[in-house]
Formats: sequence, structure tokens, C-alpha cells
Amino acid sequence: MPAVVAGAAALVTLLGATGWAVGQTDRTAPEALTALPGVGLDAPPLVEVAPEAAADPAPTGPPSVAASDVPAVDDGWVRRVAAATGIPPVAMLAYGRAALRLRSAQPGCRLGWPTLAGIGAVESDHGRHGGGGLDGAGRTTIPILGPALDGSAGLAAIPSTADSQRWHGDPLWDHAVGPMQFIPSTWTRWGSDGNGDGVADPTNINDAAWTAARYLCASGADLSTTAWGDAILTYNEDADYVRAVHTHASTYATLARSAG
Repeated sequence: MPAVVAGAAALVTLLGATGWAVGQTDRTAPEALTALPGVGLDAPPLVEVAPEAAADPAPTGPPSVAASDVPAVDDGWVRRVAAATGIPPVAMLAYGRAALRLRSAQPGCRLGWPTLAGIGAVESDHGRHGGGGLDGAGRTTIPILGPALDGSAGLAAIPSTADSQRWHGDPLWDHAVGPMQFIPSTWTRWGSDGNGDGVADPTNINDAAWTAARYLCASGADLSTTAWGDAILTYNEDADYVRAVHTHASTYATLARSAG
């Protein structure tokens, strides 16, 4: 697991989820990641949209969203791509929905669902880490928590607060939370309602995927270009992490194309 910089709007890879070692931060040649373009990874999903979502306000907390503003994703597309990729259909719906919503809210970003799926794979195996899964509403069936951010082993020291404790239960230290592994302070700023139920919940894949999409698009860059690698580095400052996400995203995009 790459280290987290205290005070940064960063996310932390789940301890043990994919074999990342605590403190293995690779800053040797992040510029080499420009060889990992988003082109070909991030084509929008071939789904139906109804209706378009309005642009979100500045990231000052959970923006409100009506259920009618959440894009409707074609069920057949979700089933075909989920079967081809092995991604749970609930997660597949969340990734596709977030990509479609970006098409309206931030069209210049051009972030597609494979990148979100790549992050979900690396962070928690799409909510299945630890033998759990996602329920029908998209919530994790068991808590998915990163290690205590107590300043040890290359981790940031981030004390728990009354607000963050409700997500992880630790009265002393914060933990990254949920299928996309958000640090509570990052969630406080960026957390967003992804399914129109009036709640921004980091343990719900719908909210977590939409929040990750907004976070990645914050720079205003076109992520179908080599700016893709820089965006993923803002999610986790580790070159191997970026490469792992790229590998998963590339594989998912290829499998989805084969599914038609």
C-alpha cells in the first residue's frame, strides 16, 4: 500500500487487498507514466441516458441530486459487460452511471467507466475484499477499512473525529473506507450522492464511484490523453498503483468490446 501524505486530498490503497506493502511509495520516475495514455480506455459506455444530469457545484460537501437527474444505464449493456469482465453487476452499473453523468456534468474530462472499474478492482475487488460483496443498493455487506492512519509504517497521522468515526468506528485514528477507499476528510469535501437517494455514503459503490469520478476530473484535463496518468497519481501517489489501474482498465475495456 502506498503511503499517504498528511493533509493531502488523497486516497489510500486497502491493506492486503491486492498485496500492496505499507510504505512502498515509488517516486523514482512518475514522468514515465505519461506513456500510459487514457486513449482507448475511456470511451463512454454504449448505454441509454435519461435524462441528462446538471453540472455539480464546487466541491464543498455533498451536492444534492434528484433521482431523476441520475442517468439510466441500459440493463442489457450492464449484464453483458459484467459477464464479460467478472465485475459484479451492481458495481458495473455504478461505473457506467458515473461515466455517463460526467458526459453531461464535465464533458471535457472524458473519463470512462474502465478507469473507475480499474480503481475499484485494485482498491477492493469491487467491494468483494474480505469475502463480502455489494447488496442490491450498492452498499458493502461487510466493512472495508484500510489500516489505522496513525503515522506508523509510512502512513499519515490523521486523528479520528466524531464525524469520521461513524464510518470506521475507531475513536483514535481515521481509516480509508469503502469500496473505493476514501479517507474521511477527503469524503467530507468531495463525497457525492451517486444514485439520488439523498445520501452520500462512502460504503456505497454508487456514491463512491461518482465521487471518484468528480475527484479525478478536478483538474479539468482531458483524461483521454496522457493526462490520465497524472490524474491517477492524485488518487494514489505510487507509480506501481497507476500501472495496476491501467492494466485492469485496459483489460476491462478490451473484454467489454468483445462483449458487444
